[in-house]
Amino acid sequence: MRLLLDEWIDWRLSRDIAGHDVKTARQMGWTGARNGELLALAAGAFDVFVTVDRNLSFQQNVEFHVVAVIVLRCRSNRLNDLRPLVPQLLTALAAATPGTVAFVSA
Repeated sequence: MRLLLDEWIDWRLSRDIAGHDVKTARQMGWTGARNGELLALAAGAFDVFVTVDRNLSFQQNVEFHVVAVIVLRCRSNRLNDLRPLVPQLLTALAAATPGTVAFVSA
């Protein structure tokens, strides 16, 4: 599965997401893009957009995009807070469908 990590997620988390093609917004040259724009860009090249932005599902009409969104809920976007979510993230990836939002929390 092709994943795009939001620019607010520590890029080193990509090393822990085994079995998937993971890129960051920074690697794609999409830093500074707003969530709506990021979703549109991701739709053409990725299956899932992973973010820590809890408001994304309220601000964007995710169902109109051909990308699934997974929101990581944790204390901060620091790697030590994100890493414990990886097992649940992998489970959520297996169930991800385009146009839906799933939440992963500790």
